[in-house]
Amino acid sequence: MYVRTVYATGDPAKIDESLDALRVEAPKLLADQPGYRGYSLFADREIGKIMMGSWWESEQAQRNSDDHLKERRAALLAPFAHTVTVDSWEAVVFTPSLQVQAGAGFRLSRFDVDPSDVDLLVQTFKNTVLPKVQAIAGFEGMALLIDPAKGRGSVGAFFTDRAALVASRGAQSAARGEATAKARVTMRSIEEFEVVLVERV
Repeated sequence: MYVRTVYATGDPAKIDESLDALRVEAPKLLADQPGYRGYSLFADREIGKIMMGSWWESEQAQRNSDDHLKERRAALLAPFAHTVTVDSWEAVVFTPSLQVQAGAGFRLSRFDVDPSDVDLLVQTFKNTVLPKVQAIAGFEGMALLIDPAKGRGSVGAFFTDRAALVASRGAQSAARGEATAKARVTMRSIEEFEVVLVERV
């Protein structure tokens, strides 16, 4: 599975206009594209950040859809965004049958990894990190995304609500530390978002 992420920052006072438009229009636009498999929309209303992820059955489907959608995406973000960053990833590990409601919590951890350690990281994530985080109260789902050519990756973790997200910080940090101790990983950032919409098809 392949994922395109869009990370936009802007004026918090104008975020709701773009979120409302993206919540309604983006799933319809994406659903018309061949190979579409899901869409997620996240917000940090206080700071002014929007994060989106669209899921695709192949790398080619992901690329083709971006050619068709990038102009409309820019228009939907225009009322809010001052910066927009688009990235492409391979989803190497993810929990299936994700059922997450609006208002759930989402934690995004970004990192760099030595390309020669990608396989080691993936196995450590499957065998150690995922089982430990799955045991945390309120866990709803998780995904590991990798760009192996650039040595970059991210982990997204869903929890039932804001309280569960906050309560999970220590336990997920411990699991994260175990993974970085085994593979040559450099953590770059950890962010938390409100879930606005999650759709899997």
